[in-house]
Amino acid sequence: MKPNIVFLDEYSLGGADLSAIRSLGNYTAYETTRPDEIVGRCMEADIVITNKVPFNAATLRALPRLRLICIAATGMNHIDLAAAAEQGIAVKNAVGYSTHSVTETTIGAAIALLRQAVYYDRYTKKHYAGADRQFHFGRTTHQLYGSHWGIVGLGNIGHSVARVAEALGCEVAYTSTSGVARQEAYPMMPLDALLAWADVVSIHCPLNDRTRGLIGARELARMKPSALLINVARGGIVDEAALAAALDAGQLAGAALDVFVHEPLEKGNPLLAVREPDRLLLSPHNAWSPVEAVEVLVGCIARNIRENWKND
Repeated sequence: MKPNIVFLDEYSLGGADLSAIRSLGNYTAYETTRPDEIVGRCMEADIVITNKVPFNAATLRALPRLRLICIAATGMNHIDLAAAAEQGIAVKNAVGYSTHSVTETTIGAAIALLRQAVYYDRYTKKHYAGADRQFHFGRTTHQLYGSHWGIVGLGNIGHSVARVAEALGCEVAYTSTSGVARQEAYPMMPLDALLAWADVVSIHCPLNDRTRGLIGARELARMKPSALLINVARGGIVDEAALAAALDAGQLAGAALDVFVHEPLEKGNPLLAVREPDRLLLSPHNAWSPVEAVEVLVGCIARNIRENWKND
C-alpha cells in the first residue's frame, strides 16, 4: 500500500516539477499551512514534507500515524527532534543540494559590496548618459584578491566557500562553532581573533544554542572598519539591531544578509532604516533557490522517502 504523503508548504519550492515525489504515494499538497492547521491536515499522513512549517512536541504527539518527516531544506531547527525520536518518527533533511548556489551567493555578495555594485548601477542608469566625464569615482571600490576571508562554520558550504575564496586569491581561516577540532586545510582561530583578522566574514553554521546571538555588538566592534559580514546561514545568529547600529557607526564597511530572525521581515526592522543602504545587501532567504538547486532538492526528498519509508 502506498503511503499518504502531505506537503504542507509546497509554494516554497517555487513551482518545481514534483512528479518524482507525487509518484511515491497518495499525495496531497497545500501552498501554505498555519500552525493551527497542521494536525488537521496531517492526521492521516504517513509522511509529511515541510520546508519551514514547524513541528513541536505537542503537534507530534497528536499525529500517531506519522512515521516520516522529510524536510525540504537542510536546516532542522524547526522540528523538535527529541520529541520525534520519542514518537518513533524519522526526520530526514536534504543535504548538499544548495552548496553551489549558496557559495555563489556568498562570493557574489562580497564582490558586489567591494565594488559598490548597487551604487554604480544606480548612477549609470540615472546619471551616466550625457555625463561630462567617462569615469566616475563616487564610491571607492576594492578587489577581493589578497583579502583575509574568515569562515564561521566549516561544513559543506563553508568548505566550498573556502575553496572558491582561496582560488580567488584570499587567505582563508575559520572558527568552529561546534567546539570540535579537526584536521583541516585552513587554520582555526577563536572567534574573536577571526573577527579582528578577517576582511570578509561569512557565516555558514547551524542555528542552535551555541550559535544563537553569536554575533552581537561586542563581536561587531572587534571587526575592522573596512570589513564585510555575510550571513547566509540562519537568522538569529547575528543581532540585527546591533548590525544596523554598527553600519551606521562605521564599525564595518558593509554586510549582506539572506536570512533573518523573522521571515518575512517585520515592519520597523532596523536593517530597513540603515542610513547608507548601499552598504547593506538584503535578499529574501533565496540563496538556496536557483532552479538547478531545487531540482536536486526534489531528488533528495524523493530519495529520502524511498530509503526511509517502510510499509507496516
